[in-house]
Amino acid sequence: MKKISMFVVLMSLSLLMSGCSKTWSGVKHDTGKAWNTSKKAVHNATA
Repeated sequence: MKKISMFVVLMSLSLLMSGCSKTWSGVKHDTGKAWNTSKKAVHNATA
C-alpha cells in the first residue's frame, strides 16, 4: 500500500512540475513579446 501511495504522490508532483514549467515558458515568451512591442512603440513615438 505504501508503494502505491508513493507512486501516486510522485506522479502527481511530476505532472504539477511539468505544468508549471510550461506556464513559466509561456510567461517568459509573452513578457518578451510585450517588451519588444513597447520598445518599438516608444521608438516610433520619439522618432
